[in-house]
Amino acid sequence: MDLASQDIKFLPGVGPRKADIFDKELGIKSAEDLLRHYPYKYVDRSRFYFLHEITAEMPFIQVKGQILRFEKVGEGHNLRLTAIFTDGKETIELVWFKGVKYIIDKYRTKVDYVIFGKPSPFNGRYNIVHPEIEIASQLPPPEQMGLQPFYNTSEKMKSSFLNSKTIQKIIFPIIQQIKSGIPETLPAYILQKFALLNLTESLINIHFPRNANLLNKARQRLKFEELFYIQLSILRLKNWREQQSTGFVFSKIGLFFNTFFNEYLPFELTGAQKRVLREIRIDVASGRQMNRLLQGDVGSGKTLVALMTMLMAIDNGFQACIMAPTEILATQHFASLKEFLGDLGVGVALLTGSTSKKDRVVLHESLRNGELNILIGTHALIEDTVQFSNLGLVVIDEQHRFGVEQRSKLWKKNVTTPHILVMTATPIPRTLAMTLYGDLSISVIDELPPGRKPIQTYHYYENKRQGLNQFISKQVEAGRQIYIVYPLIQESEKIDLQDLESGYEYMRETFPNYKVSMIHGKLKPKEKDYQMQKFVSGETQIMVATTVIEVGVNVPNASVMVIESAQRFGLSQLHQLRGRVGRGAEQSFCILLTGFKLATETRKRMEIMVRTNDGFEISEADLQIRGPGDMEGTQQSGMPFDLKIANLAQDGKMLEIARNVAMDVLNEDPLLEKNENRVLATQLRKLKTNTLNWGSIS
Repeated sequence: MDLASQDIKFLPGVGPRKADIFDKELGIKSAEDLLRHYPYKYVDRSRFYFLHEITAEMPFIQVKGQILRFEKVGEGHNLRLTAIFTDGKETIELVWFKGVKYIIDKYRTKVDYVIFGKPSPFNGRYNIVHPEIEIASQLPPPEQMGLQPFYNTSEKMKSSFLNSKTIQKIIFPIIQQIKSGIPETLPAYILQKFALLNLTESLINIHFPRNANLLNKARQRLKFEELFYIQLSILRLKNWREQQSTGFVFSKIGLFFNTFFNEYLPFELTGAQKRVLREIRIDVASGRQMNRLLQGDVGSGKTLVALMTMLMAIDNGFQACIMAPTEILATQHFASLKEFLGDLGVGVALLTGSTSKKDRVVLHESLRNGELNILIGTHALIEDTVQFSNLGLVVIDEQHRFGVEQRSKLWKKNVTTPHILVMTATPIPRTLAMTLYGDLSISVIDELPPGRKPIQTYHYYENKRQGLNQFISKQVEAGRQIYIVYPLIQESEKIDLQDLESGYEYMRETFPNYKVSMIHGKLKPKEKDYQMQKFVSGETQIMVATTVIEVGVNVPNASVMVIESAQRFGLSQLHQLRGRVGRGAEQSFCILLTGFKLATETRKRMEIMVRTNDGFEISEADLQIRGPGDMEGTQQSGMPFDLKIANLAQDGKMLEIARNVAMDVLNEDPLLEKNENRVLATQLRKLKTNTLNWGSIS
């Protein structure tokens, strides 16, 4: 039985219209897709309650009894229907706000029904809004009903009568159909080693679990399978690429690198920077293409490591480029590299959307003839007109901000794929790194340069604003500069922009003797650069901004970061913003400003920020609180796979086991040719057609 080729529109209760909604809303096209749409929760239907047992804490109840009478209240749009329901001793009110005629026509008084729903207190008694009602005689005994599945749906689905109950009814016949057995997707030796349920039993018990123990076993099996195939796919690709992809050989450490190291290095490298440079050196001299992720907290010195890697390329006759996600960051990199390199004689240029036509002509010519050694830019680098003489190294900064296709265009700028160094200042939790970047070698800079003082972080409520203003004043008088950051979140862009502008006016009125500049994403690039330069040069003392200053902006004299409405930012973003200060020798401060009313989760975020400066600890906490899909850096471009049941925040241990099993399998049978592994090769081919091709990512 091939469930993958069984079109969902031919299933009982679906049809073409609902099939179209399934496809558009959930991407479900076949019976197999539907089977892999797992319930998100279960409710115990194995017992009946009495009405006198109801408490406000109960999520759902199931009661057997009869309807005593119906009552209509209101008219037109305000019409609602209530029914008084009794279990023989007590009564409860059932309420419907729509479908009134249908309910009155369908249900009768003095008939035994089973009602199911969430009780809510109202006017001193309980009611249930839009309960499920079924004729008692048509239901199996409660002990056979077990755990009822609940499925995620969208508003559009609900309005087309595709609610959780309907999905349950559509899936039920498929479950009956597969009870005779479906082809296994894991080899027998893996099932035996980890005592995993077979696929048939797992799918039956994930949708209609006979008991909690079987549900747990089904979950474990399906989670393992999902994580195992992601790791098998990533590792197989990594192995293939290491064997197939020859890389440029940077055989020597030459004049540029040695001169820079001995005469231009602004401070001694940390132990972590030296370790990472050794790892990169081995990669680029190996004859295989480097694919390395460089993780380092804000201010850890990633740019310096990237520059020294580029000098290795230049010493061996190659060009290098850096692609940054924003013009501000690209300009910042350009300024940093120019300062680092001084008069070393390395040709460096900047290419962004703002580069004039006249400058572009000169730039393109010097790039083609090899005079230009390093090109820094935004996505303007991937334009067809940008042609290198001999591109040997590509550095991608904050790579999650670029689409896969954008990035892959850069590797095609030479016949042989250049070495790739991906940098991120967003520390990535181990489980996420093993999955998002599982096919890259990973280097971590986990030390800050000497002389950096940890940033002191405080959480203040609005009522402390007076004291905060005095503190800002003292810092400016001491010659320091201040960032004031406002959220600018798309859903309410107009309101946020007003907040920013009123905040700007407030700072100008409160500090009439200081110069204040404002920067946000809606400004034209030239105006943005002008305002930023005024702050960098020290002409303005206070910068009112949105998160456009989040990444890469380096102003060592800025010592205070005030984050307004801090509750509206995620942990990783707060940490990124905090990293804009603490870049000089002076003590720096980060102030998180919020109102009094905070959700428990928000309060937890503020406490973590105050407690630690460790980006990796913060990223782990962020993963636990928000989950992988919502984390800063993974949400913008989407996860490169769709986790249907596993959770990277909770299933880290299982992910490690799955990765180790995948490694063992590939060590024994790299091409998956053995009889017992044929099922793996078949399943990988099938999954590849449904998921993103990892080959073009890194």
